[in-house]
Amino acid sequence: MCLNQTPPIQQTCCVTNKLCHEGRLSLGCSVGTAALVLLPSVPQIYFGVVPKEWGAVLWGPVLYYALINLIIRFILRQNDYQIAIRASFLGFVGATSILLICFAPCVWKQFGVYGFFMAFFHYTEFLAIAWSNPKSLSADSFMLNHSWSYAAAATASWLEFILEVYLLPEFKSFYYVWLIGVVLCTFGEIVRKTAIFTASISFTHLVQYEKSGDHKLITHGIYAFARHPSYVGWFWWSIGTQFILLNPICILIYTVVSWKFFHDRIYCEEYTLLNFFRNDYKTYQDTVPTGLPFIKGFILE
Repeated sequence: MCLNQTPPIQQTCCVTNKLCHEGRLSLGCSVGTAALVLLPSVPQIYFGVVPKEWGAVLWGPVLYYALINLIIRFILRQNDYQIAIRASFLGFVGATSILLICFAPCVWKQFGVYGFFMAFFHYTEFLAIAWSNPKSLSADSFMLNHSWSYAAAATASWLEFILEVYLLPEFKSFYYVWLIGVVLCTFGEIVRKTAIFTASISFTHLVQYEKSGDHKLITHGIYAFARHPSYVGWFWWSIGTQFILLNPICILIYTVVSWKFFHDRIYCEEYTLLNFFRNDYKTYQDTVPTGLPFIKGFILE
């Protein structure tokens, strides 16, 4: 359930503030797909007309998405195709999530909110790297195929939600509780993306284990408040998704498993950082916390 980040280091090479070709392509495919999927439902959304069979609203978007995929497959090849198809998929998920929020029964609206946050998170992971560190950009930057454990965790949360909707619907009736999830997801997104932009060209989705000659320690911006802000953002975002779904079992499991992962990851990562920066990082450790509860990292005695 976890995302990798590089150590908080910064390279001194030049950074461009223009969005690269892959970033522009993904933006066009994601926004374009979302617009085409939502367009037929704009009058219903505007006038607040909810069809009797709300599920029928989703058939149109599915057909639109299938057509868009055929067009993308016909005009694009290789890496551009891989990026475009993923961006289009996330645009489709975001748009259908909005339709769920607008037209679905109350108990399913929160699944629409969850879907929107998921689509937004994964697409902006790619877009943030496309803007801040395009040299490390690839189709994997969407983080859709992060790991089997990430997929298993997501699947488990969907199964719990569906089972409780039909077997224990009272678990989904505390609507004010899932608003806590909205706050946690929003907070997590802001913290994580701020960390990416602050680290800029030093941030990738792969952990670096070798220090190059032009690396320096980042201690400014959000890194002045937490040594691992990207992990902080991911931790609270992941828990927030389960508050949105009102999944009591997955709230507990996500919290425990995420905490254990980051506890072990930060411990190992800081061992490397101390080898990179020695006393400078030790001083940084002494003045700035990891940012995650009850996690101290690797501390030299």
